[in-house]
Amino acid sequence: MTPAARERLHVRLPLFAVSGAAWLLLAAQPHAMHGFTISSRITASAMMFAAMMLPLAGGPLRHVWDRSFADRRWRALLLFAGVYAALWIAVGIALILVAGWIGAAESPLVMTAAVAAVAAWQFSPAKQYCLNRCHTRATLSAFGPEADLDVLRFGLTHGLWCIGSCFALMLLPMLFSRGHIPAMACMTLWLAGERLEKPLEPQWQLRGPAKTLRLITGQTRVWLQRVLSGGMPGHSALFPFRLRR
Repeated sequence: MTPAARERLHVRLPLFAVSGAAWLLLAAQPHAMHGFTISSRITASAMMFAAMMLPLAGGPLRHVWDRSFADRRWRALLLFAGVYAALWIAVGIALILVAGWIGAAESPLVMTAAVAAVAAWQFSPAKQYCLNRCHTRATLSAFGPEADLDVLRFGLTHGLWCIGSCFALMLLPMLFSRGHIPAMACMTLWLAGERLEKPLEPQWQLRGPAKTLRLITGQTRVWLQRVLSGGMPGHSALFPFRLRR
């Protein structure tokens, strides 16, 4: 493992450990998202944030890690993560309330309107603009209070753009009383795939994790080619491209 890879693990391992624990808690308590007390909604929002959004914070957190001196790194990470988490937990509570109101209406028309609104935002220029801004990495000061303020400001701005990019797809699984945990997992993969896309001009357009799908399709084809090349004669007729060995 290279030194750079070891440095990345300092950020990735805690993120995925906390996210994995949150997914386990959600799986053990599938109805946690439908609590009615303030404490239950805060807890549900925190678990939703940790499960779905922490993995997406890997890029900006690595930026903070790389741009901070060794004796300031963990402090800088905690400052960024604290602001980022506080924003998302507050928004998560709002999304839980909205989902509760939509569910309480028990109206197919209201549900259809909510899904249509999610789709409209997903394909809107505003969504693309927010998604583009999620790729921005702030300039961070190296010393003193300015360094802390820059990290806090970065956590605030990145959190706001991330909310604009992701809130609609985070709401969608919460609209369904059954199967919302698998739907949350699918939306998490979708949102992670969107971050792999390069920034595009904001406009009305179909938008999704196309690059991720291409990577999965390419890797699946390579895997099948390897399997068939070892076990089936005449595979070159099916797969004309040979792998370099």
